Amino acid sequence: VQLQASGGGAVQAGGSLRLSCVVSGSTFSNYDMAWFRQAPGKEREMVSYIYRTGGYTAYADSVKGRFTISRDNAKNAVYLQMNGLKFEDTAVYLCAQGVATAGRWLHWGQGTLVTVSS
Repeated sequence: VQLQASGGGAVQAGGSLRLSCVVSGSTFSNYDMAWFRQAPGKEREMVSYIYRTGGYTAYADSVKGRFTISRDNAKNAVYLQMNGLKFEDTAVYLCAQGVATAGRWLHWGQGTLVTVSS
């Protein structure tokens, strides 16, 4: 199973980015999808996840109201629209595939770097 994340980059505070993660080698619609992030010197944290049907989403408090997760099962892709970016959003963002209710994330992408300048 391969997860290919893209869309990261450098942006000024208040700006927007859209991350994408395309999955191959698994039946995409059978799995929940999530975005995590890891900032330098910090623990990895979950940013958001979406159920396999797309019918339920959840967000970390730090990104609620600013980030939106979505998925397109026809394209085997999950997205993270990030608006109102803040300096503290700077991190490597990783997509993961698994079972949200079990807290089990089975497959991981390589990450894409988001750098927000203040």
